[in-house]
Amino acid sequence: MSEWTFLTNHAQVLLCIVRSGRLTAREIAEIVGVTERAVQRILDDLENAGYISRFRDGRKNRYEIHPELPMRHPAQRGRAIRDLLELLAMPDW
Repeated sequence: MSEWTFLTNHAQVLLCIVRSGRLTAREIAEIVGVTERAVQRILDDLENAGYISRFRDGRKNRYEIHPELPMRHPAQRGRAIRDLLELLAMPDW
């Protein structure tokens, strides 16, 4: 039986950031179950697409999500990532 999940690793990383915008890439990797390098690539993807901003805060990064941006899949056309994050993480915007 193949293993699959309902959410992509990109969504999992976003959910980690919603829960705590001060996690390290290593901590996110442990939670998501991928390598630290994979998390770095995902963070780069999210930042390059404008979904997050990264700020250096001492020896750590701080992340800010831009929840008003649209989801990328055509099936969710017209929906912002806020909709997904509110449903799954119930953040305090």
